[in-house]
Amino acid sequence: MTDKIRTARDGGIVTITIDDPAHRNAIGQAEILELATRMEALAVDPSVRVVVLTGSGDAFCSGANLDSDPAAIGRSAHATTTLAGMGRIVRAMTDAPFPVIAAVRGVAAGGGASLALAADLVIAGESAFFLLPFLRVGLVPDGGATLVVAAAIGRARALRLALRGERLPAREAYDLGLIAAVCEDAEVAATAAEWAEDLARGPRTAIALTKKAINTAALDGLGDALVREGEYQVRLAGDPDFREGVAAFKERRRPRFAE
Repeated sequence: MTDKIRTARDGGIVTITIDDPAHRNAIGQAEILELATRMEALAVDPSVRVVVLTGSGDAFCSGANLDSDPAAIGRSAHATTTLAGMGRIVRAMTDAPFPVIAAVRGVAAGGGASLALAADLVIAGESAFFLLPFLRVGLVPDGGATLVVAAAIGRARALRLALRGERLPAREAYDLGLIAAVCEDAEVAATAAEWAEDLARGPRTAIALTKKAINTAALDGLGDALVREGEYQVRLAGDPDFREGVAAFKERRRPRFAE
């Protein structure tokens, strides 16, 4: 168990908060596995009508916590377990018979972006931005991002975000069709609550089948994408470029990848 994943319930609405603002809600293996376990339990609970996923403070989730277990970084077993956990979260979110809303303020980067974008509805504040910086540490996007982002905004723009690691502001993400709504930062929580309450009063079965129909049409290859990302990530976790990328990140310098 970790105290960095908080759950609160109000009737059929469950709010899950990633709570480590000092590290911009970065998540390590413990947080990923805890979030996977909680999300899977909620997905089969017939009393749950909506889940809201958010982060505490002024960030949603800045991605992997590279300081959470330094000795394990680069080990294939650690990478395999962590990636399996991410896959479990994403599948639970997309397969759940209820809507999942991501309420995003500030950074949603790396695995944090993958988690936010796996939600059915993303509500972002004006300060929010999405980032796929995996190449900076010698990795590939994971958490289903290779499929979800491309399905939403097209192959060319998805490749631009992944290969160049560009920051995508909330307003632009909305214009591209990647997220559902943009509002003032101070209104994110209230907007998510309003949407959640409205959905919780809706027809449960019709909502479940609508979500299933659209996700089947748009994300039919998600399972294959998660497997493929996992295979690539485990392979890269043992590569010298990954070790150099992590070292450069911690030392706040440009990485010097092998030629």
